[in-house]
Amino acid sequence: MNDNNTKRLSRLTAILTQLQTKRLLTAPDLADKFGVNVRTIYRDIRALEQAGVPILTEEGKGYTLMEGYKIPPVMFSESQANALILAAQLVLKNKDASFIRDYMEAIDKIKAVLRQSEKDKANLLADRTRFEQNINRERNSDNISQLQNALTNFRLIKIEYTNGQNKTTGRTIEPFALVSTNDNWLLIAWCRLRKEFRYFRPDRIKRMETLTERFTPHKMTLQEYFDKYH
Repeated sequence: MNDNNTKRLSRLTAILTQLQTKRLLTAPDLADKFGVNVRTIYRDIRALEQAGVPILTEEGKGYTLMEGYKIPPVMFSESQANALILAAQLVLKNKDASFIRDYMEAIDKIKAVLRQSEKDKANLLADRTRFEQNINRERNSDNISQLQNALTNFRLIKIEYTNGQNKTTGRTIEPFALVSTNDNWLLIAWCRLRKEFRYFRPDRIKRMETLTERFTPHKMTLQEYFDKYH
């Protein structure tokens, strides 16, 4: 097999992994990712279709795989998948570009074996998590996993929260994002008591209950939140 064929086989495999990871992919996005022109991506998609891969084309939107095409060889629980997404945020702070690339490719493969509903949640969590490196962090909490689960399932959380003045109040909140600062994790959530977005430190949450009631998702990304409120 010559070098061109080897590269194409590697690209076809990577495209298939991408299709299993994302709900929709466009030819320009794929061309940019793999450093080829759009015509090459069209040929690659056609080759995958001829090989029996059920790729659907949504007019004006992009490519997607037929739901249920891949039978996952390994099943991750939602909490396990969330933990891997959080680990990916830590890896992004590493200064070794090759290490970051290899890890993120591994994360793509992990996402590829998730059911579509779990995949959507994993992608949402990745979008709603920010991490700043801090090797001297002393504060901690044991509820990050529960907060992640509530965030991706849009479930209300009832908490008893102690603020910086040591005053404890009961709150019902809509978790929006998790952000790590130099000091600690922070939860950004809509507080129904104060009727505005607030920051909550997970280590100050004295009691927490995830309710069965769901809230309407906030239609913005984490970056859009920062742009609007900062």
